[in-house]
Amino acid sequence: MCFAALLLTGSLARADPPKLAVFDFELIDTSLPGEFYGSRPEEARLERISEQLRKELAESGKFQLLDIAPIRDAARRANLQACGGCDLKLAGQLGADLEITGLVQKVSNLIINLNIYLRDVKTGNMVAAASADMRGNTDEAWTRTMSYLIRNRLLAPNYGRPQ
Repeated sequence: MCFAALLLTGSLARADPPKLAVFDFELIDTSLPGEFYGSRPEEARLERISEQLRKELAESGKFQLLDIAPIRDAARRANLQACGGCDLKLAGQLGADLEITGLVQKVSNLIINLNIYLRDVKTGNMVAAASADMRGNTDEAWTRTMSYLIRNRLLAPNYGRPQ
């Protein structure tokens, strides 16, 4: 009887949200201007969308966001998308259950793709992947695309979960 009362109040049913490490987004710039001049405006936008993602996921209450400051420099020196699992090792050092890496591919100022990868740190399995194309290289386009992916992919009910 006591067990049933605890279950109904949610005391036993609720586990702590998973600990999540969200790495800074990386950029692949294959555009012609990027080859000649570098990607200065995009670098600031990468920081903004990384912080936007952290903030909105923390506010959702579905995750315990971890501070990546202790491993940020090591992560920036690595290519997290092609380092053979170094992202999982770095997230593991923080005690994360899950980790997110992100990639922005700039083909031109008109065609840009934003990708988010959510992985289980212990198994290395992909839990969810989300991708969206944006048209136009503006602060607003980047922010709106990130908001869309958070709202309609990462925080959507049952997204990335087996049916």
